[in-house]
Amino acid sequence: MTAHDFEFESIDGDPLPMKKFEGHPVLIVNTASECGYTSQYQALQSLWSDYQKSGLIVLGVPCNDFGNQEPGDDIQIKQFCDSNFGVDFPMTKKVSVLGDDAHPFYRWVESEFGEAAAPRWNFHKYLVGPDGALVGMWPSEVEPLSDEIVNAVKELL
Repeated sequence: MTAHDFEFESIDGDPLPMKKFEGHPVLIVNTASECGYTSQYQALQSLWSDYQKSGLIVLGVPCNDFGNQEPGDDIQIKQFCDSNFGVDFPMTKKVSVLGDDAHPFYRWVESEFGEAAAPRWNFHKYLVGPDGALVGMWPSEVEPLSDEIVNAVKELL
């Protein structure tokens, strides 16, 4: 199994199969609008703007699993991201990333890579390679524009 075997639903309600991103690196980030890390939306948008033409996909996955910091519905989330950070990278509908109700992608990450690979808070980042393999993961405190993440992305482009 790879990340390409999973499908999300876009924040607009359209199917969003990960297979669509085959051949591209994808940075998947569980997001929240009322978190101390919410300002990372700006860096995620910068990363997307800088590298999308080279093939990078940034995928925001809103969730309300940590401190109820994403209370809004999908329309409110999309408006918040657009009006506050100019987000135009793809986003999914709000999903759970923990426990039995977790989206299948997140259950796969945990089953394949162990409990320590599960997100511990909002803005946990996973880098999926062009072949769908999980090639990197970073906790919330690692900024999207950190050398560690940018260099990992560049290696895949």
